[in-house]
Amino acid sequence: MNNKILGVLPKLKGQKVLIIGDVMLDHYVIGSVDRISPEAPVPVVQVTEEKYLMGGAGNVARNIVALGGEPHLTGFVGADQEGDVFKKLCIDSGIPYSLYNTGDRPTTKKTRVMAHNQQMVRVDREKTSDFPLPLMDELFSFLDKEICNYKVVILSDYGKGTLSQSFFDRFWSLLKRKNHQPHVLVDPKTVHYDRYKSVNLLTPNAKEAGEGAGMVIKDKADVLEVGRRLFDRLDPSHLLITLGGDGMAFFESRNVVKHVPTFARKVFDVTGAGDTVIATLGLGLASGLDALTSSVLANYAAGIVVGQVGAATANVEELAEAVRNWPKPEVNTWSE
Repeated sequence: MNNKILGVLPKLKGQKVLIIGDVMLDHYVIGSVDRISPEAPVPVVQVTEEKYLMGGAGNVARNIVALGGEPHLTGFVGADQEGDVFKKLCIDSGIPYSLYNTGDRPTTKKTRVMAHNQQMVRVDREKTSDFPLPLMDELFSFLDKEICNYKVVILSDYGKGTLSQSFFDRFWSLLKRKNHQPHVLVDPKTVHYDRYKSVNLLTPNAKEAGEGAGMVIKDKADVLEVGRRLFDRLDPSHLLITLGGDGMAFFESRNVVKHVPTFARKVFDVTGAGDTVIATLGLGLASGLDALTSSVLANYAAGIVVGQVGAATANVEELAEAVRNWPKPEVNTWSE
């Protein structure tokens, strides 16, 4: 399998993936703490640096660009400074976008105050209600023209209103009308599970999968039962449950389950690892890899990014080095 992966890595370059979802601006305020405030029992952060990164669906796009792919990002931003910053980040990163201004609601922004590599507090600025019909009309006008140009569509749901039930109703109707069958991958939000019926590939982590199945995952038997329940509930083509330090469980079908062990050498920060997984999966499928081999590739990429601090990305050179030098994947069939 490793030779197969190494052979396909050059083919990742230029593969097109459409990303639809919740766009967020990640704002980092970084400094140090030397004293407690006299006004309240809280630390005083002396700011030394501020930076902005693309969050949410934008981070999925960042990961695809890092691997040489060509994402197109579409969703909504506010008609505000944060929206302008996000669009500039897209331009600077070489990410084509079709982002529609909401006017009456802000760009979703998460401000993280960091000191000594520790997050002190997070401040969220957002509205999460469904987007109004005229804005959805703009989005679907774009999709009507462009959807058939993509073999892979990633739906990145962060619960901020883009991927509403009305979105899914219109999305499936559009694909049916176009007679177009791309791979549809979903990074899920637990409360929205019933919206994801019949997608090609769902990529929850263990907590999200357990919540969707109404149970807590504690061992292998639980993973298998959770997978069966999610198939009963949603009938996806495939299901990939990420298990942190225990790797991944890839459900080729309801009863055929492959376990991919973790490749991470060290874990500093899991921030954005789910974005890396679905981005790499999508690019692998766009390159012609099967879903299982794409999952193994995604596991390598996740192993790279969790060894870095912050929402990191992996590039093709790092992936090739990992595939050559890390332990070979022992993909096993899981059964009761």
